Order: sequence, then structure tokens, then C-alpha cells
Amino acid sequence: MFRPLLTAAVLVSAAVLTPAAPAPADEAAPAHVQGTAARTPVAPVPAAGEEEATALRLTSAGGPHRHEIRHSGASYVKVHFDRFRLAPGDYVTVADPTGRETHTYRGDPARGGAAPGDAGFTRHGRTGFAALSVDGDTAVVTLHRRAGHGSEVSVDRYWRGYSAAEFAARNPSAVRSVCGADGRRDAVCYKSSHPAPYAASRAVARMLTNGAGYCTAWRVGRGNHMMTNNHCVSTQSQLDTMEVQFDYDCATCGGNDPRPGTKVGAAALLRTSASLDYTVFSVDDFDRVSPFGTLFLETRAPVAGEQVYVAGHGDTRPKRISLYEGRDGGAYCGVRTPQLGTEDVGYSCDTSGGSSGSPVVAGSSHKVIALHWGGSCPTNVGTRMDRIHPQIQDLIDNRPS
Repeated sequence: MFRPLLTAAVLVSAAVLTPAAPAPADEAAPAHVQGTAARTPVAPVPAAGEEEATALRLTSAGGPHRHEIRHSGASYVKVHFDRFRLAPGDYVTVADPTGRETHTYRGDPARGGAAPGDAGFTRHGRTGFAALSVDGDTAVVTLHRRAGHGSEVSVDRYWRGYSAAEFAARNPSAVRSVCGADGRRDAVCYKSSHPAPYAASRAVARMLTNGAGYCTAWRVGRGNHMMTNNHCVSTQSQLDTMEVQFDYDCATCGGNDPRPGTKVGAAALLRTSASLDYTVFSVDDFDRVSPFGTLFLETRAPVAGEQVYVAGHGDTRPKRISLYEGRDGGAYCGVRTPQLGTEDVGYSCDTSGGSSGSPVVAGSSHKVIALHWGGSCPTNVGTRMDRIHPQIQDLIDNRPS
């Protein structure tokens, strides 16, 4: 059941930029699901990418051992293997042309054949698996031969991300919850001037959903736990399609020069609630992302006028922090309405599609006070953490020290 806002403005979901893969019709709700009410979409969901068919076969018996999959202008390419058989010693890499990103596979991870150090992967309801995406418009698939014969891999499809121009053209009426001038800036802009918000933002990641859409997620507590919205992912089958990218940040303030970051696959759905719009899950290869830190939860109610900030990946862009309502040096973002309905809080930070799942952080403690899920002008909206925490306190180690 959609929770109405106590405002005359029209509320829009800041949802995943393309719908997550639907769960099978016969999939029962798992026992760890809390609540039964589902959100009703209130606006069209903008699209961020799409699936393309292809046919590529690489073997160790002769023929090509390297192939480029290129889609001019694409923001990323994500390759799906429908056949993956390797002779001992052989391996496959999926990389961008410069080698800036390289994902290595020494066995079929969908069949339990992954070797130590292999990259993560995703499943998409069909035979085979998808490699982690590479940023840019070209993925280079290479079969590295170390043995004689017997290796054969084939690619049947790939996903490609829309360019900025395509995104705008395909979503002409996409509603942005940016009120006036966009107050968001690249996270690195605050590294020196506001070190605490910058440090908190390190735990925030971009989440690619089913190869064609985005949400934001973030690490919570001391263990291998991530949080995002239930409307981004609500079932294990949806989670299986997802990869998580930490450190997708611009290297310089305003430089539009994002790092490739660190990508891992999602692992297990641990708890979810449609009524409170949260999901907690774990990731594969946790040791690779643990250095980016974590966030802890405020368990008190929000207070009118208190300073808050939001770090996220709105519009699929590198991470930005919404610290001010407008330009730097103006008014800080803050809580406008501490209680909307029974579960939500309203605040003034700018967000946009793809920000769903972002942490709303209290400026006083740099702990998460709400989970962002939607917005309008003049108010963006999140689920209060004092409502979520009682449902997950047995799962999350929320002790900072």
C-alpha cells in the first residue's frame, strides 16, 4: 500500500531506473519478508539500458580467441555467456580495451566452478551467467589458452547502458526531485572541506539491476550487510541479477573523470519489507569492498530543522553528495517534516532517479537517520530509521566501537 504524503505536491518514486527482473509467478514470499504491503508505482520509471542479442563463439581448437563487443556510445557493456567450458589452465577475461577494468573467469561460476580470485557474476533466469559489466562502449572477451584443446565459450547476449543523450531522449518526462538549483556535488569536492560527509559517502555504492537499471545501496553495520529499497530488489531471483560498484567517484571535483571502482556480485537476500521499503542483502567477495567502510544507524526519531545530507548515484552518475539546498555556502539540507504518515520523514536534499536506496545521514552524528525512497518539491522522502531498526536489530551489528 502506497503511503501518502502530507503535502499537495505530487510524489514520484526515485526508483530503480528500469524495473528489476520479475520474480517467477510461483515464487513464494520467503519467511524473512517483513510486512506485506507493496508500493504502488506513481510515475513511469525511466530506462537506463537495454538487452541486445548477439552470437559469439570462442574455442581453443582454432579460430578467433579475442572478440570485441562494441555498442557505440554505450555507458557500459555487460556480457552474458550461455556456454562456458574451459580446459584445465585456460581462462577468460572480459575487459575494456585499455585493461582499466578486467574481470577474470577460470571456471563456470554458475556451476560452482569459480576459482579463487575470479570476478563476481550475475544470473538472469536462463542458462549460463553474466560477467560483471565494464564501463564504456566496448567489452573485449578473450579466451586465454594454456592447454591444448577443449575450451569453448559462447556469448548469446549483452546489456548496454544508454548514453547521456539517449537517457534524456528516452525519458523526456522523467521527473527530477531537484528543487531549484541542483545542490549536489561530486563526493570528492568535500574531501577536505567536509571530511566527515566525504568519509561517510565511501560506504555508498551504485547497484546495477538486471543489466539495465540502477539504484543506490550502502554498507550497514560491522558485517557483510548492504541496504537498499525493497522497490529496487525484493526477491532472491532479483538479487541474483545485481552487481554492486563501490568507489564509482570522480577523481577530481567537477572533472567528470570517474574511477572504475570496485565491482562485486550480490549474494543473499537477508531481510526485506515492502511496507517500510527496505532490503538487506550480502555481497560476494566482501573482503574487496570492506576497506570502503560502513555506516551505522540512528535509532532516534528525526528532529525538525536538523541538518541531514544524502550520498547517492542519481541519474546513474558518479557519486554525489547533497549537502546544501543550492550552491555551496547556502542553506544546508535539513529535515522539513519529521513525521510524514507513520513511517516517513521529509527533507530538502536534492535527489533524482537512481537515488533510491541512498542513506539520509544526520549531520550531527553522521549516522543514517532515514532510507531515501522518493521525492517531490519541496520535499524528498525516506523511511525513518527508527521504524526500520527494530526489524533488523537482530541482524545488524550497529555498534560503532
